[in-house]
Amino acid sequence: MPREQRIRVEVDGRNLELSNLDKVLYPSAGFTKGEVIDYYTRIAPVLLPHLRDRALTRIRFPNGVDGASFFEKNAPAGTPDWVRLERLPVPGSTKSREMLDYVVADDLPTLVWLANLAALELHTPQWRVGADPDLMVVDLDPGAPAGLRECCAVAVLMRDRLAADGLDAYPKTSGKKGMQLSCPIAGTQSAEEVSGYAKRIAEELERGNPKGITSKMAKRLRPGKVFIDWSQNSATKTTVAPYSLRAQPTPTVSTPLTWDEVEAGAARPFTSGEVLDRIEEHGDLLEPLLTPGPELPSS
Repeated sequence: MPREQRIRVEVDGRNLELSNLDKVLYPSAGFTKGEVIDYYTRIAPVLLPHLRDRALTRIRFPNGVDGASFFEKNAPAGTPDWVRLERLPVPGSTKSREMLDYVVADDLPTLVWLANLAALELHTPQWRVGADPDLMVVDLDPGAPAGLRECCAVAVLMRDRLAADGLDAYPKTSGKKGMQLSCPIAGTQSAEEVSGYAKRIAEELERGNPKGITSKMAKRLRPGKVFIDWSQNSATKTTVAPYSLRAQPTPTVSTPLTWDEVEAGAARPFTSGEVLDRIEEHGDLLEPLLTPGPELPSS
């Protein structure tokens, strides 16, 4: 058995030990752990603001995207003492309120450390530690034969409907088959209130286009339609972070889109290299999400 290769590096004044940088994590693309770390290092200036102060759920793929994976909320054994941890109750846990030490990725050393653990996917809640939701997120999930083109059409409908309530929506791909829309909100309303508002809008759009949209969870109702998943705003849910890699055959990324692209139905899976190029062209299209928005209308 080959000996594990380890190298020591310094990242922003923190000492890290990286291992097996030539290990292939995306076999179909030959994309290695070293390339994963390089991507997260280069994307960090636009990614970190979206992770800051948010309890992080990771999906780790120690043997690559074709191997077993696991969700991880708690800080793993051996977490460096400089990694920010927040002890928080697990949303939806029993009355005893299970507590976990969540990792909060506020800086580049933490991001590199996570990438070295093969934490390919990074998922965040819609609120910062100790606060109410400052984002409303809806997931647009197409049921075959519907796809990203149909998601784009629904995204435009939802954008226009939310604009009527004074909300600005910002689109991104999920990095898989669907899309998400995010709206900055005031951070003064509970997850239940945000989820309730999102559900009302989804039901309204379904009534206007019952052949193309569903707001219902049942998978048997989804073929050929776009499911507007309003439940992403539940206290128990997280959403893949902007610029996170996804566990697909190629290293696709949850990618911010322009509305021109969405209106043209041009959403598609973008790879890590393409996303780095897009940053050069567009900067962070989701930067407006970092500033609080308005309160949601009451029912």
